[in-house]
Amino acid sequence: MSHRRFNMDQSNVDSILSRAKLLNVSSAKYGGDWHSVPHTHGYTELFYTVGGNGQFCIDDKFYPVRANQLVIISPNVAHTEVSYSASPLEYIVLGIEGLELSVSENTDGRFFILDCPGGSDIVSCLRNIYRETEAQQPGYELICQAYMEILLSRLMRSTSFSAAEESGSNQASRQCSAVRHYIDAHYKEPLNLDMLAAQAHVSKYYLAHAFKSEYGVSPINYQISLRIKESRYLLRETDMSLSQISRILGFSSASYFSQSFRKAEGMSPMDYRNSGGKGRGQSEK
Repeated sequence: MSHRRFNMDQSNVDSILSRAKLLNVSSAKYGGDWHSVPHTHGYTELFYTVGGNGQFCIDDKFYPVRANQLVIISPNVAHTEVSYSASPLEYIVLGIEGLELSVSENTDGRFFILDCPGGSDIVSCLRNIYRETEAQQPGYELICQAYMEILLSRLMRSTSFSAAEESGSNQASRQCSAVRHYIDAHYKEPLNLDMLAAQAHVSKYYLAHAFKSEYGVSPINYQISLRIKESRYLLRETDMSLSQISRILGFSSASYFSQSFRKAEGMSPMDYRNSGGKGRGQSEK
């Protein structure tokens, strides 16, 4: 009888990967209804292009992508995908929290585009994750998490990538930054704490505390401050009525707009207009 035994050296087991969290899994294929716009996430994204050709727009610059490439987007980097109609993009994407990937070379750091053949172990793990998520059989979350750790280990084995755990303070900062960017883009819309917490994949209680610690103001009051800033411009530069301004900026009523403005500026909107815009925010253009 032949018998071979191998003892595992646990000192080489990197616990960083086990602390990373697989947040979401999705797939997409270009169609006439694809209207992607630049956006950010507070976590790392891994895009695998199953097929097609197109471009990734990273901070207003375009980079070509094709089938069998892996695109890694760092947290809080503005990006979107553009597909060529003649060869529609199709991809699978993972959202991973609590992990930062980097390479030893002097590279951009915001994103990476790697060739990744369809038959590779990395792609096999990725497809298994998607199949498990789609089927959602009992225990699929644990299986997907395990496949994610294998995928990342394979990635680091075959490339110069290394992984680092995102510190708690840095992670909170990234999450708050993602929410702030979202508010910046949607401050005229009817937002609430539940919606904003969903954007960062955290509880609303955690978000309220972390955001105020980071910026000195609650998420909703930050939204109101953006509306007030815009209203100062509209009061100075246009003859719009208070009802028009409040409606444009998403206030529930003209009276609530006036109440919020007085609290921020120490005077009513009409007094601000009549003074030629000489309120607390007069130095802001």
